[in-house]
Amino acid sequence: MNKGLILFVIILALILVACTREGSDVNHGQVQGEMANIVNKGSDTMVNLALAWAERYQQLNNNVNISVTGGGSGTGIAALINKTVDIANASRQIKAEELDDAKENGGEPVEFVVARDAIAIIVNSSNPINELTLQQISEIYSGEINNWQELGGEDRPIVRLSRETNSGTHVYFLEEVLRLGDKESKTLFSTDTLLLPSSEGITSEVRDNPNAIGYDGLGYVVPEVKVIAVAQGTNGSFVLPSAETVNNGQYPIARDLYMYTQGQPTGEVKDYIDWLFSEEAQEIVIQLGFVPIN
Repeated sequence: MNKGLILFVIILALILVACTREGSDVNHGQVQGEMANIVNKGSDTMVNLALAWAERYQQLNNNVNISVTGGGSGTGIAALINKTVDIANASRQIKAEELDDAKENGGEPVEFVVARDAIAIIVNSSNPINELTLQQISEIYSGEINNWQELGGEDRPIVRLSRETNSGTHVYFLEEVLRLGDKESKTLFSTDTLLLPSSEGITSEVRDNPNAIGYDGLGYVVPEVKVIAVAQGTNGSFVLPSAETVNNGQYPIARDLYMYTQGQPTGEVKDYIDWLFSEEAQEIVIQLGFVPIN
């Protein structure tokens, strides 16, 4: 190899080393502001709200990444027990056996009520029925009432729609509506009840099926379906769901919405949870059709 070629190889090597060092400095500068990742999973009722919250919070804090997925309250709580999420969303309270499982796994779930929700009873817009008592709704879903004619409607079979069993909305509806809050009751959904995987699925089916009845979080109700006014008992007033009727206790099918953390939150998770109680975050609650807690 001649001297000129050797000199060329040496110069080329020096250039490559300098470029590598310069590239390393740039990469190091990019990771100095390290991103904080928050994993948030659970309730399908809450998923749109949680996504809206996460989007806004990330705009305010560009060093935080919040991953939001649904799957149901049970799925979120199971992930919290298994320590694969930072925050679990739930449209029902954590169960005693779930708390026990968490403690056995070295966890200590902490509960935060972050919003409230009304569960709307919905039917097809062509259905002449406008009002139902809780007892009637219970009898529909348990299979005691099977035809709309029994309620003063048309001679049509009732098609019952429900969320799947891993849904917190399903659990709440079973305990507070189907069983009317009676903890000793063993009443179950009629075996022909159609179980759908999402709130949007129920709304869509009710919109298209004149025989259907379903229930959904108020934030998922669309103008193309009819919302039924509900009375606590036969002598009670029939009330439509709204933020006002939930807050004043008039609407009988309302519940809290929860977030659970693994122990008392710290760091970025604590900052995020604290922000959820701010006026800005609770305004998003209103915008999406839920009820603010303030």
